[in-house]
Amino acid sequence: MTPDVETAVTPAEIEALGRAIAAAEPAFLAELEALVSIDCGTHTKAGVDAVGVRVAALLRGLGGTVAVQPHAEMGDSLTATFPGDPARPRLLLLAHLDTVFDEGTAAARPFRIADGIATGPGVADMKAGLLAGIHALAAVRSVLPGTLGDVVYLANADEEVGSPTSTPLIRSEAERADVALVLECARASGAIVSSRKGTIDLRIEIAGRAAHAGVEPEQGRSAILAAAHLVTELHALPARYATVTCNVGVIAGGTRPNVVAERAALHVDLRAATGVELDAALAEVRAQAAGLAVPDVTAEVTATSSWRPMEKTPAAGRLATHARAIAARIGFDLDDVATGGASDGNTTSGMGVPTLDGLGPIGGSDHAPSEYVEVASIVPRTTLLAALMIAVARDATFAPRGAR
Repeated sequence: MTPDVETAVTPAEIEALGRAIAAAEPAFLAELEALVSIDCGTHTKAGVDAVGVRVAALLRGLGGTVAVQPHAEMGDSLTATFPGDPARPRLLLLAHLDTVFDEGTAAARPFRIADGIATGPGVADMKAGLLAGIHALAAVRSVLPGTLGDVVYLANADEEVGSPTSTPLIRSEAERADVALVLECARASGAIVSSRKGTIDLRIEIAGRAAHAGVEPEQGRSAILAAAHLVTELHALPARYATVTCNVGVIAGGTRPNVVAERAALHVDLRAATGVELDAALAEVRAQAAGLAVPDVTAEVTATSSWRPMEKTPAAGRLATHARAIAARIGFDLDDVATGGASDGNTTSGMGVPTLDGLGPIGGSDHAPSEYVEVASIVPRTTLLAALMIAVARDATFAPRGAR
């Protein structure tokens, strides 16, 4: 029988999890300093792999079977599998190993804690979340062994550039998962994330006809003029939809001022909160590109990367309800919010897996020199994550697909 959300995890169980996590907080902070002290920008393969080695060791220490997905140029992604009760949901925990920071940043801005705030490159995005998943899993396995179904902890190496090498691995694990929990830090407000916009990065190549701009401009067909008209149409696109945003972030074209431009290119960011609106907006972009304002000019639209929306389905909403109920038992209020940014949770949600994000400690200023984590949030937020894993395991809503 499925327990009510309010009783899925008892107060005594939550208290026991919290005590175990609090006892391990010094180790958490020491591990956090070690990880933040490694330069691991996405393209710093040695650093990303060094973080992966440390994370893999922690996961093996919990009894996980670790598999490494090597890559020649990008960092190596990894999975750790913890077998559990096959009658309970298979849980996928998602984290990433990389940051956005260049080599030398860790030395220039070393990890420090002052007035309860931890700072350093990648401390929030997402070293604290990486460790929260490990410590939450350790607490559950120690306090309530045998409670969970299979758990797969996946740490990818290239999330900050759209997960180009790791998405196949994420999709492979998501195909077998019943629930996905994403370990990005909570919003600065403390809110978790129940929905994210989908995003498509587009490159639009525009081809015109070159001519001498002073002698016979009428023989030319300006790709730049066509691009300028198209930019205004693209930026007007959101007015026709409830959740769509469209931004032409890069424009390039032409060769010299006395030559009618033969080529131009636009780089476009297209987003929407629902798959229906994202698909409709993409179709409209393609239609606009097919009907340019300048005669005899053509355009080719290519999607260079895409993430489906992470939508708040009824099952995802139930995850959020569990999280709010657990937070209340711990002693804090919890909101779930929508955001325009994408994460690997978009991939799992787009495949139909109930997904909840923002389950790490509270942090903010991601990608900036002022990036931070609130140290006081580490224990309660990791306790929330641990208890949520138990609630999922006990809720028949998320039972293994063959048992539903």
